[in-house]
Amino acid sequence: MVRYGKDFGVYCMNQKRFAEGICFTKLFWIFLLGSIFGAYYEQILNLFIHYHYHHEFVWQLRRGVIYGPISPIYGVGAVLFTILLLRKEKSNFSIFLKGALIGGSFEYLISFFQETFFGTISWDYSQDFLNINGRTTIPYMIVWGLLALLFAKVIYPTISNIIESFPQKFGDVFTGILVVLLVLDFFVSWGSLIRQTLRHKGYEPITFVGTFFDKHYNDEVLRQYYANMKVIKVNK
Repeated sequence: MVRYGKDFGVYCMNQKRFAEGICFTKLFWIFLLGSIFGAYYEQILNLFIHYHYHHEFVWQLRRGVIYGPISPIYGVGAVLFTILLLRKEKSNFSIFLKGALIGGSFEYLISFFQETFFGTISWDYSQDFLNINGRTTIPYMIVWGLLALLFAKVIYPTISNIIESFPQKFGDVFTGILVVLLVLDFFVSWGSLIRQTLRHKGYEPITFVGTFFDKHYNDEVLRQYYANMKVIKVNK
């Protein structure tokens, strides 16, 4: 059951249960589980799409980080749904409409940010029906809306109860370990992408970190983890 109202903003202090209400710990787990779901969803979907066109099964990694099945865009989407859709009880149509707008807007902004600052794209819907500048489409926004409705009515209440059933001490320690590992993963993954962009622009590394990324996370290595990412421009 989703709890609305005053307990929405409760923080992880003086709680009877682990990660009770909507707090940083709860949102972290929502982000993590949403990211894992998104990575496998993308990979399974791509598996069948590739088979449809090429008549062979190919398991291609679809993720936003180098280590682990993590697709942050879905994780952030799940967090946004939690914060923006669960403050108070809403009608099914309101959840669907707001979910579609949140999902589509977020997908559009991520695409714009990636192209502007990294000169790469991970998806291009230019040839798809009712696309919006190739960054999202109306049909995909409808999918986001349906997913938001499913999330608010079924997924979140179930996941929330499971998370809150963790023993307090175990949950705190395990969450802390996962936060540290995820931060390190983000640093390596996105740091290597930033270094790739600078490398393509002809900038030599000026610190040992840049040298480390160039040596261990060159273009060939990054292609293994970001197989769907394409370089579209290099502004020197």
